[in-house]
Amino acid sequence: MRNVLLVAGIALAAAAGAYELGRQQAPPPVPAAAQTQAAPALPAPPPVPPAQAAAPAAPSTPPLPAQHPAPRDFDHFRVGNRNVKALAVDGGTLWVGSSGGVIRYDIANDKFVVYDNKNGLLSNGIFHVHRHGDELWVGTYGGGLSVMNVTTGVWRGYNVPEGMGDAFVYDVMRARSGDIWIATWSGVNRIKGGRMDDIDAWELHTVASTGGGLPNDWVYGLAEGANGEVWLATEGGVARFVGGAWENWTHAKGLGAPYDAVKAQIDLTNDPGNQSRHHAQQKKEQGLENVSVAYNPNYVISIAVDAAGGVWAGTWGGGLSYFDGTAWRTYTVSDGLPSNHIFMLKRAPDGVLWIGTNRGLSRYDGKAFSTITEKDGLLGNSVFSMAFAGNGEVWVGSFGGLTRFRKGL
Repeated sequence: MRNVLLVAGIALAAAAGAYELGRQQAPPPVPAAAQTQAAPALPAPPPVPPAQAAAPAAPSTPPLPAQHPAPRDFDHFRVGNRNVKALAVDGGTLWVGSSGGVIRYDIANDKFVVYDNKNGLLSNGIFHVHRHGDELWVGTYGGGLSVMNVTTGVWRGYNVPEGMGDAFVYDVMRARSGDIWIATWSGVNRIKGGRMDDIDAWELHTVASTGGGLPNDWVYGLAEGANGEVWLATEGGVARFVGGAWENWTHAKGLGAPYDAVKAQIDLTNDPGNQSRHHAQQKKEQGLENVSVAYNPNYVISIAVDAAGGVWAGTWGGGLSYFDGTAWRTYTVSDGLPSNHIFMLKRAPDGVLWIGTNRGLSRYDGKAFSTITEKDGLLGNSVFSMAFAGNGEVWVGSFGGLTRFRKGL
């Protein structure tokens, strides 16, 4: 197994974790021989990173026992005790968003550079990364929206003074109409025609401005439907914007599983309602003040629209809900999910839905769920992000780093 230094920590000079290349036999895994190197100094942008040191040769992999499942080829990229909340593949470049900034990784040449609040970003906490034309768009935790020209390495920022609802940017989406939508913790921005530098093109939609059509000002996710409608995941349910009109769905309208149906399946006792006044108030308003575990079916973190126009909504302890345009159906652990806490939803190029949970990564093919976990090669079971490369490789972000499955999943 070979080990190559990949990423620095939260500061550029911090020590990096090891890049482990291994083969998985599940169970048990074939251990990777870890060897950590000191982190080299990284150059200032534009990002032309230094070449990494040559990796030691990998020992041979032991033969598989008879009738054992074929192993998965995978690499582990470690980033320390941080969540990888965002991933994007852009040709031969992987963009990684974590609580330590943004990493630009040249996959073929095994080179990287880190961007943080010392060289372009206003905040190291990253929720969203996406390539828009010649620009990289980065949603941050408290630093607004940072945009980098990938050719020049020059950054510019958008924050509350420019019209942003909030400095916490969870998701960004360019609709087919050309409008740009930005999900924040104080409503959702719509920038007509994508005219980011025209203050008159900026709109802010909140619970108050929509007359309750947006059910909650904390907006976590965005998705576009087949007819251009915009779907929003919020802390108070799912919302839809179409033709200038708002509509929403909450647990009272069928979203999420009832508490009695899932209470025996909830293994997370770290309830946000016990840690912040905001979340406690949310639960009280929704009649859940007596539920002390991590359960809120109106708390929707992720959202996706499938090829048929159906809407998938991942809830906090209430399972995975599906809306066919008429009614909601919710899938839980009883239906094959590994957990009812859904962190991520991602549609693969082949249309398959992938679901990130705190107990692994699930695949739904329209009939059944199948799950991979650490024993199958994942670096961590808490899955927050995913990206598909054009060569068939699949990247999965979790707590502690990310996993590359070389032959896909």
